[in-house]
Amino acid sequence: MNESTFSPGGGQPGAPARDRGPSGPEAVGSVAVRTFASRQNSTPNTTAHQSMDGHHVNAMAGDPAGGQSAERVADYSDPKYAVPHGELPEGHFYDPDAEYEPDPEYAATLAPDAARQRRERVGPTGRPLPYFPIPGPVSEHGPAKIIAMCNQKGGVGKTTSAINLGAALAEYGRRVLLVDFDPQGALSVGLGVNPMELDLTVYNLLMERGLAPDEVLLKTAVAGMDLLPSNIDLSAAEVQLVSEVARESTLQRALGPLLNDYDFIVIDCQPSLGLLTVNALTAAHKVIVPLECEFFALRGVALLTETIEKVQERLNPELELDGILATMYDSRTVHSREVLARVVEAFDNHVYHTVIGRTVRFPETTVAGEPITTYASNSVGAAAYRQLAREVLARCHAE
Repeated sequence: MNESTFSPGGGQPGAPARDRGPSGPEAVGSVAVRTFASRQNSTPNTTAHQSMDGHHVNAMAGDPAGGQSAERVADYSDPKYAVPHGELPEGHFYDPDAEYEPDPEYAATLAPDAARQRRERVGPTGRPLPYFPIPGPVSEHGPAKIIAMCNQKGGVGKTTSAINLGAALAEYGRRVLLVDFDPQGALSVGLGVNPMELDLTVYNLLMERGLAPDEVLLKTAVAGMDLLPSNIDLSAAEVQLVSEVARESTLQRALGPLLNDYDFIVIDCQPSLGLLTVNALTAAHKVIVPLECEFFALRGVALLTETIEKVQERLNPELELDGILATMYDSRTVHSREVLARVVEAFDNHVYHTVIGRTVRFPETTVAGEPITTYASNSVGAAAYRQLAREVLARCHAE
């Protein structure tokens, strides 16, 4: 595997024009990486958003005082609330059941009745919330479980969930490969890569014989997590694969040599049910369906499950729907609650207990070019994706 890493790009102020890095849209990757590097090199500074209140409550339960106003939040300028840098021993991670960012506005999107949720341990789905233990380390890696993040509707959180689930799994000591299988290259951008500057992408891996995966792989800033990047070139594959023999299995063949190097391979699918998505489903063992808690997103789930069943019957008998992940949930709206209730009624145990609420932190992480687990490590959003990672691992171990 090559050792190319994401390094800060772009020129310095006052440098000659020929020495400066790309500007405008072409500089997205460089700006993101510089932002990440500056955050990593900065001195830790405990703020109200980086502090924790110390109450042992469910991460999805909201304001520990049961209120939703800023006046009821503790005074985080008090030194007793500060978390010393490096307090957790190496190999230990924040438990979302124990501590979370004191953000009552965000918490209210998940649990309007925090006291009841703490008392009865009821999750946002209305079902009893199981405890998902922090997984222990693994002595060896592979073979990988391949997970396809799939929904033909766009804007439902596929890319955000792929990045942050992968980063959370890597935090727990698993080796993870993210596959950007969308010609828009959103997953690559979300990890600080400028797709327009790439010489080799997953498109080349699919279409060029003799090209080794190591030549395309990129290391990310998250330890244990690698990336197969993508750009607009991938859109040509949908046309070129039509004439190929066993065209639906092209991605499966390309990922074969990598299975023993990773514990999880997460594929970020494009928002369609075309040939690229069918390739992802043919290669995958499991499908996670991120579902925005909105009516139009709900309507498309029936068509997606029908496609999954056809792939199971004709191409990949091992494929199974692992779970539906509710995203952009806001319990303050009747519509969100009704949609989530309908999904639970229809799919029951296929709906993840973990629910991802709305927060401005997610678009901020895209600009920064890093997962929320590093950008806002103590936030509720980071805790939610850590809980999702533990739930995914628990489901895998239960098989």
